[in-house]
Amino acid sequence: MLLELLNKYPIFIPYISIMSIVAIIVTIKDKICAKLDKSRTPEKTLLLISALGGSLAMLITMLLIRHKTRHMKFMIGIPVILTLQIIIVCYLDSIGVLI
Repeated sequence: MLLELLNKYPIFIPYISIMSIVAIIVTIKDKICAKLDKSRTPEKTLLLISALGGSLAMLITMLLIRHKTRHMKFMIGIPVILTLQIIIVCYLDSIGVLI
């Protein structure tokens, strides 16, 4: 179903790609800053990037680099955001709202 949506709405591919790259960069930067005891990316910013389309990339990156994996806000919140994004896009497509 998701592949059909990506084919039907090709704008999703560059948008999700850009948001994924942003999510990966910001997550890795925050991990490096945490190790170096430098200024960190606010949690609200990480969650916002996730909500704007970087949720899958951020979740995978966090698991790979073991960053924020002890924080339930992220380990539950980001999968919930991803699930809601999928449900919303599928619903909007089913009622013909997406262009």
